[in-house]
Amino acid sequence: MSVSAASHLSPSYPDRAAWGTAPKLRAWQQEAFDLYFQRDRRDFLTVATPGAGKTTYALRIASELLSKGVIRAVTIVTPTEHLKRQWADAAGRVGIGIDPEFKNSQGATSRDYTGVAITYAQVSMHPALHRARTEARKTLVIFDEVHHAGDAKSWGDGVREAFEPATRRLALTGTPFRSDDSPIPFVTYVEDGDGALRSASDYSYGYGPALADGVVRPVIFLAYSGEMKWRTRAGDEIAATLGTPLTKDQLSQAWRAALDPKGDWIRQVIHAADRRLTEVRRGVPDAGGLVIASDHESARAYARHIRTVSGEGAVVVLSDDPGASKKIKDFSASEARWLVAVRMVSEGVDIPRLAVGVYATSISTPLFFAQAVGRFVRARKRGEMASVFVPSVPVLMGLAAEMEEERDHVLGRSQPEDGLDDSLLERAQQDRKQPDALGDELPFQTLEASATFDRVLFDGGEFGTSAAPGSPEEEDFIGLPGLLEPDQVASLLRRRQADQQAAKRRKSTTEEAPALAPHEQIHELRKELNGLVGAWNHRTGQPHGVIHAELRRSCGGPAIAQASADQIKERIAMIRKWATQRR
Repeated sequence: MSVSAASHLSPSYPDRAAWGTAPKLRAWQQEAFDLYFQRDRRDFLTVATPGAGKTTYALRIASELLSKGVIRAVTIVTPTEHLKRQWADAAGRVGIGIDPEFKNSQGATSRDYTGVAITYAQVSMHPALHRARTEARKTLVIFDEVHHAGDAKSWGDGVREAFEPATRRLALTGTPFRSDDSPIPFVTYVEDGDGALRSASDYSYGYGPALADGVVRPVIFLAYSGEMKWRTRAGDEIAATLGTPLTKDQLSQAWRAALDPKGDWIRQVIHAADRRLTEVRRGVPDAGGLVIASDHESARAYARHIRTVSGEGAVVVLSDDPGASKKIKDFSASEARWLVAVRMVSEGVDIPRLAVGVYATSISTPLFFAQAVGRFVRARKRGEMASVFVPSVPVLMGLAAEMEEERDHVLGRSQPEDGLDDSLLERAQQDRKQPDALGDELPFQTLEASATFDRVLFDGGEFGTSAAPGSPEEEDFIGLPGLLEPDQVASLLRRRQADQQAAKRRKSTTEEAPALAPHEQIHELRKELNGLVGAWNHRTGQPHGVIHAELRRSCGGPAIAQASADQIKERIAMIRKWATQRR
């Protein structure tokens, strides 16, 4: 085993490093590496945004510990089978032999290997076996996406029993937060002053700093609303506009209608995403796209839509496909345009050329959303940009606007943050042949589902106005160059927004604009308020929900979904007043 070999592993394995970082470790990797050996502790938790290069960092530490004789073996624990092979490939490049095919029934592995890669589920099935292996040799245990150790009590108990005797434990995660009270083994929790316990990392490197360093790509979110119409089991026909205030049941059914492969919404969004991918490939010829589907049937149908739109077939990866890992690896190394997947690429899987995504699932936990968007942020060279198409629903708009917010895992909270439940994520991580999450219990027939371009979200701001698919207004944003620095993205979005607003003003001087219907007026006012809240979030660091709550306390009135046009105008005036008075 050679430390020199580890030092030459790309900072962003399995692809090349971001511009300006090779051949040495990135600044954050070197800083975290130095801190690890300065503290010289048994347990160390590193939180780094997806795409930052946690694999390279961890293997560099493993190489150093092996060379110093601190450890004799390495065990890598991952959430999925595919990630076992991905880690083994990376370790092999630096001379650490890792067996990704190790089975509990074997009991031991070949002497040719320095260690094994196993899953959390594998550990929970036979913790005594893995404890005996850990006790037999001085072992470093690397926990990949360690928050999964809290997915089930049996997993947490198994991990704790199996690896309590480990010489060293290095925990890694890009998304440490959970909305439940399941403690993560070997993670330190400290009191946060409100009677709860909050996870404490030894080193943290968030999306915001990584974006500033050029380690990850900027992400723009293209949101699509539209008109939905469906028939319930009772025979009632209901119509609703996605992106407007709706009840919980209306929202879940309108969202489900949008994702229905038989409707036009998903066809139109896939068409727009394919046009975006064509534009991106002008500057990034091997750029690929990913559609994240809710279930097997929808995934296959989306792939048929892609063939119709692009003339090329899509690679389809299903959760029960024994060849899924090979398909992902082959797609990563190819120049094929599209991949459609259920669950398999939500976390950890590295396909650095992915640059365009379609979020065609109704799973809405912060954890799953962060993992999904994390598939698109890995930067390979300066200026690459990611584009993710999403339904225009409040929970996703909030998560998109809070991309840079760093969260910890909190125990003893009185209620889940954001009103969301990670049980949806656990369901998403299981083999699913039927639709996930929202609307499962409300069967209905989609009658109509059409898409409308709603807006672009970037860096906490909102840009663009409602437009029909294929319109020049939509094309202003679909046709953004694929190679832009973050400040160039913001500048160009502001310019195109200003151009559209100027065009509207010119048009209004030559023809009298029809009065907006009440629901249209409220929709525009809500967009304006949400944009101001996003800007205030970036200025103060306050979460969006806290800002809305303070506005409501200051101005009175109901929650934003029930507020009248005059009440929303009052809140707009109040937040503008804050901007001029508060420092």
